[in-house]
Amino acid sequence: MARIGLGFGRWNFHPLKRKSSLLLKLIAVVFAVLLVCEFLIYYLVIFQCKWPEVKPTADDGEQATREPVLKAMFLADTHLLGEFLGHWLDKLRREWQMERAFQTALWLLQPEVVFILGDVFDEGKWSTPEAWVDDVARFQKMFRHPSHVQLKVVAGNHDIGFHYEMNIYKVKRFEKVFSSERLFSWKGINFVMVNSVALKGDGCGICSEAEAELIEVSHRLNCSREVRGSSQCGPGPLLPTSAPILLQHYPLYRRSDANCSGEDAAPPEERNIPFKENYDVLSREASQKLLWWLQPRLVLSGHTHSACEVHHEGRVPELSVPSFSWRNRNNPSFIMGSITPTDYALSKCYLPREHVVLIIYCGAVGFLVVLTLTHFGLLASPFLSGSNLLRKHKTR
Repeated sequence: MARIGLGFGRWNFHPLKRKSSLLLKLIAVVFAVLLVCEFLIYYLVIFQCKWPEVKPTADDGEQATREPVLKAMFLADTHLLGEFLGHWLDKLRREWQMERAFQTALWLLQPEVVFILGDVFDEGKWSTPEAWVDDVARFQKMFRHPSHVQLKVVAGNHDIGFHYEMNIYKVKRFEKVFSSERLFSWKGINFVMVNSVALKGDGCGICSEAEAELIEVSHRLNCSREVRGSSQCGPGPLLPTSAPILLQHYPLYRRSDANCSGEDAAPPEERNIPFKENYDVLSREASQKLLWWLQPRLVLSGHTHSACEVHHEGRVPELSVPSFSWRNRNNPSFIMGSITPTDYALSKCYLPREHVVLIIYCGAVGFLVVLTLTHFGLLASPFLSGSNLLRKHKTR
């Protein structure tokens, strides 16, 4: 009886071993694909991005000198989903993608400051106090950063509402988390951060306050260009003499995206659609005020989810930064800026394309199906078939 039992055990051992072998292979393949698609691919893609170089400045007859360079990242329209819109799986997926992309970029590129150009949240314009606290906590987890890296955020229409939805409570709620700072100077470079939603120019309380703040910023910038001790400027500390970089959510006025080009520009069928003032772009009047008051050397904006480069008054370049979320486009990106007090250089860093990730997953599923069918003898092994064909060819 003992022999019979032992033989019975051997008879069942091989099928069990074969099943265990298949299971281990399936687990190994699934783990490898997840590791590549959800972790390593961000390093492989972002590793290719390099900081642009700023040319050294040289005065007449003097050797070129290098100014201190500030490394800044600019991204826009993260649109973290709230409690009402979007499926929970969609929310989980998009937030994981953005978190991995941002954390990988921080680790590989080591920026000194990161600017987010509005629409951080998707439902900030109507979220309840409880939902707002939850959204902010998720944002702080996703976009966590070392203490030596500064993170600056400007308000977008999805954060505080369009002009007709905006109120003091929403604005103060946003500023309590992200600060009400309008002027930021570092390494001799001035950045002006504008609440562009409040620039409708209709005299509303929030709009009047926003314009007054910008006039004060304009006064301080003008004083930085004048001789110290001027009677109009007073004895206080002066700002760096550098012309400012303007950061806002709404783009300055342009008729459409008809003159925009590039792989991450708006689709061709959408480029000729006229923009609405104070909805798609700022009004002509508000745009002219900003250019007159601040005299920026560069403008960076978001809102359209697509890239575009235009020049205002033939001299002031504006770059619309594409959305950072795969929910809004297949090829998200961010801008890398090497900036000095007198010059700047910009380059674009693309994130992994979502269709590439989907292709890898589909290929992995196909491979798992073939592996399983081959294991159970329902499909001839492609390696064995190839070996047999090669053997027959040699015998001939």
